[in-house]
Amino acid sequence: MASTALLELPPSSDVLEDERGLTHLAFTRLLEWLDDGVESHGHSYLEMRRRLTSYFDRRGRRSADDLADETLNRIGRTLEQDGAIAITPQARYCYVVARFVLLEDIRREQLDLRRHEARHSNPDSWPERATAAGQDDDLAAREARLESLDRGLQSLSPERRALIVDYYRDTGPQKIVRRRELARQLGITMNALGIRVSRIRAALEARMTECGAGEDRI
Repeated sequence: MASTALLELPPSSDVLEDERGLTHLAFTRLLEWLDDGVESHGHSYLEMRRRLTSYFDRRGRRSADDLADETLNRIGRTLEQDGAIAITPQARYCYVVARFVLLEDIRREQLDLRRHEARHSNPDSWPERATAAGQDDDLAAREARLESLDRGLQSLSPERRALIVDYYRDTGPQKIVRRRELARQLGITMNALGIRVSRIRAALEARMTECGAGEDRI
């Protein structure tokens, strides 16, 4: 976690790297990716971290700083492994990853709460404890599925990953607007776009099954 002193000093990659749980290569690629070709001496990283912290804080997360760090760490590890991320702008991909981190944190909090309640309950509440245990199993299954989805997305080519993330990015009326814009950018019809995304989704679901997601579907 970045200290107050760090935020008050002109940042450098060496100072920031000491704060991270990443390899030198992963952190260097993360800084370069956030800078997008314009050397900021770490300012782009600090600004993105500030925005992510605010994102988690607005959603009532008690460890907003740690969740922002986890989001950037995951992106750094992806860059270390793949060398590049096709989704642009960079902030869009950061928030995609942040949503995964948020869901995981919410589920972890719910699981911890149920475990605490189970430990402090009396014998009369055993039926409720059995129900809570079943809910814990459901949470664990959803957590595993979420991790499987993340791995499945990483197995796609950058172009296909960017397309399916954008296709399912919005809800409500904005969803139609987004998909029309995607079709226009690709120079194809909405029907052709739907077919293309269906094929990508089938490949993603197949990869999720290989990763142990069973018969679950996205």
